[in-house]
Amino acid sequence: MSEAREILKRHWGFDHFRPMQEEIVASVIEGFDTLALLPTGGGKSICFQVPALAREGLCVAITPLIALMRDQTERLKKKGIPAVAVHSGMSPREIDYLLDNCVYGNIKFLYLSPERLLSPIFKERSKKMPISLIAVDEAHCISQWGYDFRPAYLEIAAFRETVPNANIIALTATATARVKRDIQEKLLFRNGRVFQKSFARPNLSYIVKRQEDKDRKLLEALTSVSGPAIIYVRSRKKTREIAAFLQRNGVSADYYHAGLGDKERADKQDRWIANQFRAMVATNAFGMGIDKPDVRLVVHMDLPENLESYYQEAGRAGRDGKKAFAAIIADEGDLINLEGRVTRSFPSIDFLKKVYQALANYYQAAVGGNLLASFDFDLEHFSKTFNLNPYEVYGALKRLETEGFLQLNESFSNPSRIFAPAGKKALYEFQIAHADYDALIKAILRLYGGEIFAEYVNIEESRIAFIAKTPEAEAVRKLEYLDKCGVAIYDKKKDKPQITFLTPRYDAERLPIKSANYNERRALELANMEAVARYVQNDRECRTRQLLEYFEEANAGECGVCDVCIARKKTPLPFPELREKIRGLTDRPVAMDGILSHFKPSEKDGVVEAIEKMLDNGDLELIDGNLLVWK
Repeated sequence: MSEAREILKRHWGFDHFRPMQEEIVASVIEGFDTLALLPTGGGKSICFQVPALAREGLCVAITPLIALMRDQTERLKKKGIPAVAVHSGMSPREIDYLLDNCVYGNIKFLYLSPERLLSPIFKERSKKMPISLIAVDEAHCISQWGYDFRPAYLEIAAFRETVPNANIIALTATATARVKRDIQEKLLFRNGRVFQKSFARPNLSYIVKRQEDKDRKLLEALTSVSGPAIIYVRSRKKTREIAAFLQRNGVSADYYHAGLGDKERADKQDRWIANQFRAMVATNAFGMGIDKPDVRLVVHMDLPENLESYYQEAGRAGRDGKKAFAAIIADEGDLINLEGRVTRSFPSIDFLKKVYQALANYYQAAVGGNLLASFDFDLEHFSKTFNLNPYEVYGALKRLETEGFLQLNESFSNPSRIFAPAGKKALYEFQIAHADYDALIKAILRLYGGEIFAEYVNIEESRIAFIAKTPEAEAVRKLEYLDKCGVAIYDKKKDKPQITFLTPRYDAERLPIKSANYNERRALELANMEAVARYVQNDRECRTRQLLEYFEEANAGECGVCDVCIARKKTPLPFPELREKIRGLTDRPVAMDGILSHFKPSEKDGVVEAIEKMLDNGDLELIDGNLLVWK
């Protein structure tokens, strides 16, 4: 393990692994199939990145989150570690180039979505790749009993059989015992080891408030807890409304959802991380992969879908190990509407077929074609085109995604990129022959240098236009002409939501949805919702213990810091003790407030009850309507 610790120090600057990381890393290096369960912020990526660097060959990292794979590849590149990502939205020629580099180049990490395992080009190229490790992130997605089952994950087993000498590491933040067994079975574990860090977060105080005036209770929470905060809501409209409400009440806040443009999302995220405003009001599109350890408060203004996703989202508070709070604010309507939410998220199979056929018409997709083809998607325009309700369409798309037919990526963004594989000579010859392109080419080389001859490089057209002293539209036109002439490859940025067909297009009437499986999935999601309802309504049992028992963590003790545990600590003083203390305060007439000022806030209800009892017993006398005196 000395080599692993040296790698950790050289690339990450840490002298020691976090708890359990070292054991997981050792297991992978020794060649064992390994399942690692670490909570949000537990450092899962290091558990496969360090072992991959400690051995020869390529690590294939499978994850469903495009933003996360791009973020990790950029971080690895900054450390001098060659890494690439293949995902929807890339052109076929870029994918071809990147996969070639994984065969013939020095690439150490290849990130891709599970859907990419199905593509003919990957199947062919992977046979030539020196794959030594397979890392499966969000591994709970492979289990039909998990809260976020994705059929494409089932392809990993077939892929694994093509690289028998590679061992596998599966990583997730949450999994029940049933899901853990399913992960190992579906990934064909051999000589497997399981490492699970306790789901307990001793520094995190879980709180549930049932309150009709939810906005007022949110303000109270933000007043009583200082520091950065995330407020989760279910709709884009509510992100704007609550952010505006907080601003009107003196709380610096902004909003975030997947419908914003790429630049606007990145700007809001960067400003929040830099503490330029305090509270981010967001849908659950926000938070994954964001490195901000000092979040002190996470509030859910709507009930979460399930306890697994709640645990992960709440776990974004207090990742620095310091005191933090995770609160749910709910009213009776939230609890009543739970079952309705499940019903709305499971439209009829006939409606799924109708939406699927509409998509095929919208994109003129022929039966049997369009495997892994991606298209820009505008929900409002699509819904109007086919006279459908956009909310119902959205629910159908998410269900078609769960069934494995397509993928809806709402927060997709791909920056513009350029690559000049023809080399310096070809570009120079073009520059000499086309004098009006001289300023543009010089601007590109000044900004991005020789990198453009080695690989795809992210570019900003506005910066190129500024340096070249030309309008941005003219710069774009010329970049497109460079691409047309074959001098350079120019892929324009994409920041619209993307629809990707994950299978060859079916005849909608023969869409293979099994009603028995569909109804079973609905029953599972209803059970997940019921577990959320029980958690919210159970004010008798420690919140942390409830969560740990849900994840089947045995012998969980009380946390001592959740709302239930704190309420239990506020046991009133015994009546004889209260009576003597009140007697000492009422030797002369005194108002109720005067008596209460001598007690802790947590004791006041008990004091009022004791005074009422003392009045009934004749120990105290009420004079002048509001003064109490020992009788």
